[in-house]
Amino acid sequence: MSVRSIHVLGSPVLRERARAVGMPTADTAAFVQDLFDTMRAAEGVGLAANQVGVAERVAVVDTHEGEPIVLIDPVIVERHGQERGEEGCLSIPGPDFSGAVDRATRIVIETTTLQGQRVRMEVLDHRARAVQHEVDHLDGILFIDHLSPLKRRMLLRKWEKQRKDKSGYVQAPAPAGGY
Repeated sequence: MSVRSIHVLGSPVLRERARAVGMPTADTAAFVQDLFDTMRAAEGVGLAANQVGVAERVAVVDTHEGEPIVLIDPVIVERHGQERGEEGCLSIPGPDFSGAVDRATRIVIETTTLQGQRVRMEVLDHRARAVQHEVDHLDGILFIDHLSPLKRRMLLRKWEKQRKDKSGYVQAPAPAGGY
């Protein structure tokens, strides 16, 4: 399979609500493998299709706690508990770009398998945080949208300063860590 370029903050596709996939195909399976390859190249724990420029409801999560998760047309149907935790993002790479976000500690999600079967699964703790982060991406929401207005402004100013002399919003994945 292949490693794809990652869209970074400023790319319009990151703010799009992704469209439903429906019945997965062989192309969907190949795309899922590309997402895993790209996520691992960037040393991340999750990656959504929007982050590689494809506005489809597909994402992957691998926190190394249990089996990797493939999300196709995911819907979070239950949320329980709450915990504040630090998050970063492969689309806002770098150690200076993170923030504390409140997320449910236990979720139940409905998703479609690569075989086209609709299933429900319970996801806990760090994996639940990663899944919620990726589902947000599929809805055009970034982790910075959950930060306080002051923290978000500070982060965006820092981002603009770092991007000052750069053009475009697509880059090769670099080990950065994040979702």
